[in-house]
Amino acid sequence: MSERIVQLNEEIIKGKIKELVRSSVEETLNELLEKETESLTQATHYERSEARQGYCSGHYDRNLTTASGDVTLHMPRLKGVSFETAIIERYRRRESSVEEALIEMYLASVFPCTG
Repeated sequence: MSERIVQLNEEIIKGKIKELVRSSVEETLNELLEKETESLTQATHYERSEARQGYCSGHYDRNLTTASGDVTLHMPRLKGVSFETAIIERYRRRESSVEEALIEMYLASVFPCTG
């Protein structure tokens, strides 16, 4: 009976870790998109500057399926500058690289092998 409780707790912990990784991936990708936008327009959000090229005219949401779950990306709509992100490929809807490794490394540190 005690083995079953441990397995249940392990599954709950794995689920929480997966959600933590998913939200971290989503937050990081959205911050990178924002930094790319600032780099292209040569200005931060609401900044007035003579060096500014183009401006952000809002965002649209785009879903990306990762190993950790669905991630919502806030893709910028730019005017006066063409935007093609280096973060994800155009029309790419599925990604399965880095976050799998992050989960495995984290789980290995939380649940070390006893063999």
